[in-house]
Amino acid sequence: MTGAGEDAFIAAVKPLVDAMGGEMVPPDEAGADDVVLSWEGAAAVAVRLPQLADSLDHILAALERRKGMPLADLDRRAKQEIVRGLEARGAFAVRHGVETVASALGVSRFTVYNYLNREKGA
Repeated sequence: MTGAGEDAFIAAVKPLVDAMGGEMVPPDEAGADDVVLSWEGAAAVAVRLPQLADSLDHILAALERRKGMPLADLDRRAKQEIVRGLEARGAFAVRHGVETVASALGVSRFTVYNYLNREKGA
């Protein structure tokens, strides 16, 4: 049974877990790859991390919510900024990352590579 302090801790970490696309599970249901968070010396919650490819989809959906419109509807400059931010977060290290981002932005893979190369040349 959780106490008030533990409930507050879980409530405090929930936005972070949601932002990264994770899932909170009871500590006794934690798997080998889950991260168990402790509060005041006791296991409070386990965080099930998303698969890397799912993380990219989650990041793109969050960007869309933040922008308030489909990413494909953004202007070129905004799309370039998105690509720069995603590159900084390692999005293109994910298999099919360029294709996934290109699809979300409504541009070709070639265009995403041009945005990446443009940034490196600047």
